[in-house]
Amino acid sequence: MSDRVDGEAGLGARSRSMVRIGLIVAVFVMILDQASKWWMLEMVGMATDPRVIEVNSYFNLVMAWNRGVSFSLFWHEAEYMPYVLSAVALGIVGFLFTWLRRADRPFLAVCIGMVIGGAIGNVIDRLRFGAVTDFLDFHVLGYHWPAFNVADAGISVGVVLIVLDSLFAGRSASGD
Repeated sequence: MSDRVDGEAGLGARSRSMVRIGLIVAVFVMILDQASKWWMLEMVGMATDPRVIEVNSYFNLVMAWNRGVSFSLFWHEAEYMPYVLSAVALGIVGFLFTWLRRADRPFLAVCIGMVIGGAIGNVIDRLRFGAVTDFLDFHVLGYHWPAFNVADAGISVGVVLIVLDSLFAGRSASGD
């Protein structure tokens, strides 16, 4: 019985450790996102003077307000829409937090933390401005990627890494 109790205590400590890692990453992504948006709006002056700033041949800084979700999907003029989208995002954050509590590896905790931090960063924008601040604008060889922000990057990279982890982590653990 002592082994079982010690094992359960070890699992609890490991779970708390994974939650701590994930939340540290989430806070880091959220702060980096909000600081970059503040810099663009206030220091660069995009809030009062929206314009395109060409950084180099494939990257611009722009001012875009995204009133939908990724790439302006579900865009709607209704006043309540930022609250609906924020509630959906917070529901997803709740699911991700539950998953984070069950994470058994630091890599997965970091990935989940990236998605949580990005989601919360964009929720803050929706509640403050009614839309998400997008400003990173990449274009290469005639292809133009929609403007995005640090939160979007955290979400996208986190999701891709979670998918890759789910595809390949089991193989390395089982020796296949």
